[in-house]
Amino acid sequence: MIDPEIFRRITKRIDSYREAIIELQIALCAVSAVGPENGGDGEMLKANFLKNRLLQMGFKNFRHYDAKDQRVSSGIRPNFISTIEGKNKNKFIWIITHMDIVPPGELRLWSHDPYSAYVKNGHIFGRGVEDNQQDMVASIFAAKAMIEEGIIPDNSINLAFVSDEETSSNMGLYYMIDSAGPLFNDDDLIVVPDSGNPEGSLIEVAEKSILWLCFKTIGKQCHGSNPQLGNNAFVAASHLVTKLVKLKKLFPRSDPLFDPPQSTFEPTKKEANVGNINTIPGEDIFCMDCRVLPEYDLQDVMKAIQIIVQGIEKQFKVQIEISTAQYVQSAKPTSPDAPIVQMLTKAIQEVYNVKAYAGGVGAGTVASYIRKKNCPVAVWSKTNQTAHQPDENCPIDNMLGNAKVFAHLFLQK
Repeated sequence: MIDPEIFRRITKRIDSYREAIIELQIALCAVSAVGPENGGDGEMLKANFLKNRLLQMGFKNFRHYDAKDQRVSSGIRPNFISTIEGKNKNKFIWIITHMDIVPPGELRLWSHDPYSAYVKNGHIFGRGVEDNQQDMVASIFAAKAMIEEGIIPDNSINLAFVSDEETSSNMGLYYMIDSAGPLFNDDDLIVVPDSGNPEGSLIEVAEKSILWLCFKTIGKQCHGSNPQLGNNAFVAASHLVTKLVKLKKLFPRSDPLFDPPQSTFEPTKKEANVGNINTIPGEDIFCMDCRVLPEYDLQDVMKAIQIIVQGIEKQFKVQIEISTAQYVQSAKPTSPDAPIVQMLTKAIQEVYNVKAYAGGVGAGTVASYIRKKNCPVAVWSKTNQTAHQPDENCPIDNMLGNAKVFAHLFLQK
């Protein structure tokens, strides 16, 4: 239980931050932080801006875990933690958010400059305002309320700001976990606010395995009027796509923890082959996004795919090369009975008057890697689900409400 009068003071304080929250969101949006894989120069400018703001707001204790990366002008992908000490200096509540964003994509689809955030109808619009600045800002002002109210929590608080989440996390949280001694203590309470639903009712405790594959089919190019002189790679690849649909039958199990409850195997990206109509393509490339239930081993999925590929190669006398863009075997789910899940459930009920439930998702977050280190972690946010879209936005009330949820966690013992 928490002291209701103290929580009332904290929530009142958070409500008083409304304009400051909007201002920080707009300021963060103006500082692009796109990773080099997506054509950007990394997160250093945003990290420097953010740390300076935190210092101005009264945050004092910082630790840095910077990863070297010569692909960006600074040579560094920044990661840092700000700590608010509690009565117990060896047990921490973590809120982990990421500084990097995805590019805006086609600018013509935006109603406004994606890096010039603005307020409309109670929402803030701009690239990164939901993913992941909504909960970055919410966590900051939740902690600021604790500082300004002079409240020392039972547990210490770690706010982590990481790089490289949108691509691999190898220069971000993965680097932090693997570069030094243990990052987390055994009884730490960890929240990654990077996924959720509009009701705020989903506490994500499990993720499907992720398998991204590209298939390059090699035949023989020739003139369209003499197809017998070549070997149409596009035709062979098209048959391969239809055969790969069989994976749904080969891996048919269902798990109600997830939505959708089955594994998914979806052909996605298709690269251009020839530039004119009257040429038989000698090469064809397409990709596939597979989200596989944790109970299946991705090695078994790969074996099934290779058998299908070999059959197409034999039938059409082509060569097919498989490349792996992402291969993430999911970790054991966090127990719905884990302390952090139960604490979040209480906080969500108190703030949003919603009964939360534990569930699984097909999307991937850094929580998967934390679970591989046998650390319970909960992924939660009340989110408008506009991440990666044109006119990305988040409700201002979500930032205030989520800040209150985080503050409620900070006050729990």
